[in-house]
Amino acid sequence: FRLALIQLHVSPVKSDNLTRACGLIWEAAKQGAKIVSLPECFNSPYGTKYFPEYAEKIPGDSTHKLSEVAKECGIYVIGGSIPEEDAGKLYNTCAVFGPDGTLLVKHRKLHLFDIDVPGKITFQESKTLSPGDSFSTFDTPYCRVGLGICYDIRFAELAQIYAQRGCQLLVYPAAFNLTTGPAHWELLQRGRAVDNQVYVATASPARDDKASYVAWGHSTVVSPWGEVLVKAGTEEMIVYSDIDLKKLAEIRQQIPIFSQKRSDLYAVEAKKP
Repeated sequence: FRLALIQLHVSPVKSDNLTRACGLIWEAAKQGAKIVSLPECFNSPYGTKYFPEYAEKIPGDSTHKLSEVAKECGIYVIGGSIPEEDAGKLYNTCAVFGPDGTLLVKHRKLHLFDIDVPGKITFQESKTLSPGDSFSTFDTPYCRVGLGICYDIRFAELAQIYAQRGCQLLVYPAAFNLTTGPAHWELLQRGRAVDNQVYVATASPARDDKASYVAWGHSTVVSPWGEVLVKAGTEEMIVYSDIDLKKLAEIRQQIPIFSQKRSDLYAVEAKKP
């Protein structure tokens, strides 16, 4: 099946972001994409001062439009992420819609991006956001998909649990920056893909050098063998990758790590269903 990642240029005007995102989803569907992902924070500039201003409920205006476009195109839409308001708290949330427009799953970012690299970048999502507390997978006729958002990719245990639960594709809408992007963006994706013998896809916003937070770009798809199948540049664009599940099965057969794990010595366990 064909996967498309939309590397959207995010402006301060929410309605423009939504209109362009839906137009690009249409374009991807016309090119045969069956699953389409938007980037992290696709309807709002990324930053703690913006989250409260742009936050909305789910369902709300942004997710209603995603539901409509998923139904019109008859595809799965992974709605990147938006700032979500619920019961007085804010979350960084990804809503996924099926081909009939149904909300399939809502993933709230589990690991908040609180980092301090002296002289480079300091950022604290926890100033305004609360973390989610549940795993998020959804089923398609092609395969089971596991979801993370940006910083979630650094936590190998999450990907391992998704692999244990039968996921063959992991999708991380993400906005790495100009410090962590060149250092770890591709490395983390290839690591998660090889460790778990899954396809890994990351959808980033396009780079905007005038923004207060400059995204790295380079939306990518990596195979279970660790090969980079496709990688975007930094501008607004759609990248496509044909996901070959037969290839995934062959790799798992050739290097059968799942049956060779020493569960008598170690385990990664989920503490919630």
